[in-house]
Amino acid sequence: MNIGFVLFVLFVVVPVLEIAAFIQIGGAIGTVPTLLGCVATAVIGAYFVRLQGFGVLMKAQTSLARNELPVDQLAHGAFILVAGVLLMTPGYVTDALGFTLLVPAARMRIARWVVNYFKDRADVRVVRSGWGESARDNGADARGRGVTIEGEAVEIDDGK
Repeated sequence: MNIGFVLFVLFVVVPVLEIAAFIQIGGAIGTVPTLLGCVATAVIGAYFVRLQGFGVLMKAQTSLARNELPVDQLAHGAFILVAGVLLMTPGYVTDALGFTLLVPAARMRIARWVVNYFKDRADVRVVRSGWGESARDNGADARGRGVTIEGEAVEIDDGK
């Protein structure tokens, strides 16, 4: 996805959709109820973001206490943060997207899509190094290629 396209969507398409939504909703229910509705969605959204955020934090702490990495909780937390930003942004379109991210099933579906998107476009290489590994594992990839850098470490004591 091109960064120019993303910026175009964020700064042109979304504001135009928000203006169109305000015009349609304002025409149907009036100006004051439209503005109050926008404020109400922000307040309700902030409440749910806070509630779900604390829930995810508690689950992450539980995972850490069991010496497990809280990967799912980090993904949920990131999407809840994005939901909070969307819900605090004035407008009905961003509120709809924000409330969608507060639904755990929708969050996981979007998270899977994001992971697959980046996985398909990523070039990840894992290099292991450490004490006691065989020469074959020392920085080599699956095809046996790799760079081995030999060196010496000298401890400097500055007298403190």
